[in-house]
Amino acid sequence: MFGLDKIRAEAGTWRVSEGTLLTWAFLGGTIGAYAGRAIFRHKTRKQPFSSHLHQTAILHAVAAALAGGWMLAGAL
Repeated sequence: MFGLDKIRAEAGTWRVSEGTLLTWAFLGGTIGAYAGRAIFRHKTRKQPFSSHLHQTAILHAVAAALAGGWMLAGAL
C-alpha cells in the first residue's frame, strides 16, 4: 500500500488515504507498515500519521502481551 501511494503521489494522481493505510496497519500488522514506510521512504515525517501508527503498534504490543498472559494462565 505504501509503495502504491508513493507512486501515485509522485505521479500526482489519486492517492490512498491515510485512514486506509492506518486501517491496513491495524488489521494486517504494524511491522509491515513500518517496513513499507522504510522501504519506500513514504510518510516518514508526517504528523499525526506517525503518531497514529505508533499508537497502533503499542496497541498491538499490549494485545499480544495480554493474549500471551491468557494463554499461559490457561495452561496452568
